[in-house]
Amino acid sequence: MTLTTRPELVGTFGMVASTHWLASAAGMAVLEEGGNAFDAAAAAGLVLHVVEPHLNGLGGDAPIIGFDVASARPWVLCGQGTAPAAADHSAFTALGLDVIPGTGHLAAVVPGAFGAWMSMLERHGTLPLERITRFAIGYARDGYPLIPQAVATIGTVAELFAAHWPTSAEIYLPGGAPPSPRARFRNPALADTLERIVAEANAGGGSRERVIARARETYYRGFVAEAIDAWVRHPVRDSSGRDHAGLLSGDDLASWEPTWEAPATIEFAGVTVAKTGPWGQGPVLLQQLAMLAHQDLGAPGSAQTVHAVIETAKLAFADREAYYGDPGFVDVPLATLLSDDYARERAGLVDARAADGQHPGRPGGRVPTLPREIVAPSGGGAGIGEPTVSRTGDTRGDTCHLDVVDRWGNVVAATPSGGWLQSSPVIPGLGFSLPTRAQMFWIEQGLANSIAPRKRPRTTLSPGLLLRDGRPYLAFGTPGGDQQDQWPVAFLLNHLVHGMNLQESIDAANWHSTHMPSSFYPRDSQPRGVVVEDRVGDGVIAELRERGHDVTVSGPWSLGRLSAAGIREDGMLIAAANPRGMQGYAAGR
Repeated sequence: MTLTTRPELVGTFGMVASTHWLASAAGMAVLEEGGNAFDAAAAAGLVLHVVEPHLNGLGGDAPIIGFDVASARPWVLCGQGTAPAAADHSAFTALGLDVIPGTGHLAAVVPGAFGAWMSMLERHGTLPLERITRFAIGYARDGYPLIPQAVATIGTVAELFAAHWPTSAEIYLPGGAPPSPRARFRNPALADTLERIVAEANAGGGSRERVIARARETYYRGFVAEAIDAWVRHPVRDSSGRDHAGLLSGDDLASWEPTWEAPATIEFAGVTVAKTGPWGQGPVLLQQLAMLAHQDLGAPGSAQTVHAVIETAKLAFADREAYYGDPGFVDVPLATLLSDDYARERAGLVDARAADGQHPGRPGGRVPTLPREIVAPSGGGAGIGEPTVSRTGDTRGDTCHLDVVDRWGNVVAATPSGGWLQSSPVIPGLGFSLPTRAQMFWIEQGLANSIAPRKRPRTTLSPGLLLRDGRPYLAFGTPGGDQQDQWPVAFLLNHLVHGMNLQESIDAANWHSTHMPSSFYPRDSQPRGVVVEDRVGDGVIAELRERGHDVTVSGPWSLGRLSAAGIREDGMLIAAANPRGMQGYAAGR
């Protein structure tokens, strides 16, 4: 066994892994109370909304993938909100904009996370609503240790808050300055919001399911929606350097529902790998694995492995730019993109040298359409884009992730994000911010991911699920924007191909490409760029450079925040979490 930072957990009762120890503990407490994996995931997710406000929030997004033993099939629950009905491309061009600002009201879409948690609880949960929400309410009301990364993020936008976003300053600049790292931090407005939702949901009585449905109704058609509708009408400063009102309305919230879908899947290394549909970037992981099945991978962590994975990623992400978008608006040739014939054809393009340019394929004879090059507008502003690990490996924040498995064999993975404190001002009286996911759209028309009313932006949020012989095996995922479907490739190769356990696979040195355009404002890219942890070794770094890669060497524990939880072939439960960032933990017994 390779020496790791901590053991792979093995047990029989239940496992929770997440990007914050308080969320993992809350999820485990729910399992101990008799709740199932879906109860635990919702409780943990709501805690993440409270304790990592720079990474996600109650107004954010949350794609979820799971397997319920009662239905004996995997499913995807899309908690990604849609663009406002008024969000036609002309609404932005009329303001003189050629890109959607990364912050402020104009980038707001329907917040989908709360609706997704409630829909999952209504269909698959077992516990009453108040037992799920009490952990999040308790931390918001009584306080929690604000992690240093959150404090640093608040510091970067303190001037913006003080000058332009007073509702955010009221919460995050107590006494006019950022809070101290690990000091007790409270958000009483957020606690009030959650408590009012629960109280109004319970007021009508009825079954557990009816109460949860009323909670969703209260959020999307009640006082929460009313506050959002009023708030976005007030112009606020955004990353264009100007003040703009928003396009989101109460009607947009009232007409939205999370959707239940079948996952996109491929077979790889003896398992079925399941991801979201092409409204997210999840299928790029499937495309990469399908191509890697036709390549020489070499030894784990070798220059050959890194080169093959990087070059494969370039091809898959080029297809993402050309073809991925909301299938309700775009005819995505997903079956062809995931076919073995197409994977073999694309894998044949990988040679010994680093490729230049963007090279989407022609699935079924399609002619690819890529966006025109976008030049970042003047004005700028703090809080732009997704707060993810930077493309050079420096930590600026991240998204969140959680995985849960219970003793009955239910498995779930979720990647909550959006509603970042640094990207959107706090809604008065509610204590949380709106998601700015519309920045991922292109204003330019004729593209798979062009802006359109009520369309889902192509998100990077990407939980994953493995099945063996049709049964759930492993829930997994990571924060990280465009890297969410790069870092897990190395993890899966380590685990499925090279036989490492979960913790060994997570702890191993990682890498990613920066060659593809970023999904986030201002859409930067680094041709032939590769970021590697220095633990890959000097020899690997030298060989990658000889092959033509533009290598940036990052710190030894800087890339990826993976976690995973699942069921071994002998029925034992397993879990592991990432040590990077010193806050992710798995818990179980």
